Amino acid sequence: MSLSNYPRTYGTVAISVAFVAGIIVTLGFKDLYPDLERRYQRRRGRATSSIDSRRGSTHLTPVKLEDHTRRPSTTVPAAPPIPCGIEGTIGHTPIFEIKSLSEATGCSILAKAEFLNGAGNSPKDRVALQMIIAAEEAGLLTPNNGDTIYEGTSGSTGISLASLARARGYKAHICMDTDQSLDKVNLLHHLGATVERVSPAPITSVNHYVNLARTRAAEHAEKMGDGSKGFFTDQFENSANWAAHHQGTGPEILSQTGGELAAFVAGAGTGGTISGVASYLKEDIALKDIRIVLADPQGSGLYNKVKYGVMFSDTEKEGTRRRTQVDSIVEGIGINRLTENFEKGRELIDDAVKVTDVQAARMARWLVEKDGVFAGSSSAVNCVAAVVTALRLKEEGKEGRVVTLLCDSGARHLSKFWKTVGELGLEHEHEGMGLLEVLGLDKDGT
Repeated sequence: MSLSNYPRTYGTVAISVAFVAGIIVTLGFKDLYPDLERRYQRRRGRATSSIDSRRGSTHLTPVKLEDHTRRPSTTVPAAPPIPCGIEGTIGHTPIFEIKSLSEATGCSILAKAEFLNGAGNSPKDRVALQMIIAAEEAGLLTPNNGDTIYEGTSGSTGISLASLARARGYKAHICMDTDQSLDKVNLLHHLGATVERVSPAPITSVNHYVNLARTRAAEHAEKMGDGSKGFFTDQFENSANWAAHHQGTGPEILSQTGGELAAFVAGAGTGGTISGVASYLKEDIALKDIRIVLADPQGSGLYNKVKYGVMFSDTEKEGTRRRTQVDSIVEGIGINRLTENFEKGRELIDDAVKVTDVQAARMARWLVEKDGVFAGSSSAVNCVAAVVTALRLKEEGKEGRVVTLLCDSGARHLSKFWKTVGELGLEHEHEGMGLLEVLGLDKDGT
């Protein structure tokens, strides 16, 4: 290398050294030598103060060094209260619009998803809890004392009672007809309940499942002899039944709809649901023009009682009378006697819709295929009646939402209701058909 190239080489090296030195000095002031930074800032502050004291002087604001290498702290939002026990998951079920039914009727049809109650997955959770709490307060039940809860039921109330009995320190003994679905029977067994199945009998017979449950409760103390008590919940006549819906279901519907609803549609077995909701919406809140509609399956006499004031079913005609009057594949609703719970709200019911088994089965298939809703038999009846109610409102020139209940999932109706749906050949019958054609309805709901 010639001597003439040394200055250029030295210059390049000098620039590189200066660049590295500059980086080191910069980092040093910030991270390696914080003490020098503080001294500098103090001196800078004094100098700035002296300059600022001179009128009209100007200066640059000192640069504030910030550390961006640390992540900002994350604020955790306040958590909602956590329910204590399975009881805390009962109530406050969501409402959603069933799109296919709304589109077919031109009226907004909403369903309250009562199958999302956390214990027995039906609106009977509300009733069961209310009856147990009332019994505890009255001293009729004592937790962890060997006490047993007795009830005669078509299934759903028994499932709710069995679940809550275990949660609150009791046993459950359920009496039910042999014609109820095996899905419910198996579920009750898995919930630890004693299940006593009896042949169908009229309510006047001591062997009727409700009367048998009452008898078993009365015999409990003498039979057990251990100081434990037997309590018959008596869901058909117990006022805690309708009160549960008056205090829970009704207010929830009002809140979730903002009071904007034209009709409430529900079936009746004990009658607690329709009476409790009707009492709250019509008497407590005094909603104007709301229509309370009973959804009644074939074989039940409640439709004629509401429409004509006579408790009568076609199965009671001369020459057709049967041992079991409510002859239907639908479970949980429909009855041929008046209960205290139904009587509580009977005068508040404005209309009734009779639903056949075939209509219920077709609606159940429709809901699966169009909305992805796998409903039980009583839920299907409710939806048929909701469609009819919507059509009638539209025919009268009235608008508004129609609210009904989805009581339970089709999963506990596989061995009876859904099996019948398949046997009737309804699985694909309505492909390419409209809802009204499927249900055999005219545009006015007839």
